[in-house]
Amino acid sequence: MRNKKLQSMLVIGMLSSISFILMLFNFPLPALPSFLKVDFSDVPALIAAITMGPAAGILVAAFKNVLDWLLSGSPTGVPVGHLANFTTSLLFILPVYAIYRKASSLRGLGFGLVAGTLSMAVGMSILNFYVFLPMYTYFLNMPEMTGSALIESVVLGILPFNVIKGLLLTAAVILLFKSMQPWIEKQRALYSQ
Repeated sequence: MRNKKLQSMLVIGMLSSISFILMLFNFPLPALPSFLKVDFSDVPALIAAITMGPAAGILVAAFKNVLDWLLSGSPTGVPVGHLANFTTSLLFILPVYAIYRKASSLRGLGFGLVAGTLSMAVGMSILNFYVFLPMYTYFLNMPEMTGSALIESVVLGILPFNVIKGLLLTAAVILLFKSMQPWIEKQRALYSQ
């Protein structure tokens, strides 16, 4: 039991480190706001969730954001972007975990990834409208974005960005899953005992 806990902590630490490094290799998408950047740091968090359970995935998502905030900081001093990134990770990985847990196959993973992409796109659109964009304007002392400007920012920026990000993450996870499926199943068996 003790070795299993130690092994879990080590794996979560390693996946968090990989996730943090992947977070550094971010890039904007053409024709979308430049502050929205794609990275593949949710892939290790998803691997943690489907092999060790949702708590492991949540921890990896939290640690990568804490590490990034500590090392690169935040323009506002308040980690609004890191909170948004953490929320995005949860909205993506938790539906994938829930569906893959019920249907542990490539098809189940595919359905989970579609659900995760939809959850992330819709959830972050709503949360950006009500929470994150108002927080940015408040902490950056910018004029408040309201009405049609706020709606346009969400519908033409946030929503398509998260759909595209979800599709890119889906492609990366499917490619990795094909080669890692035996290892993933072995890890799931080990941590489900």
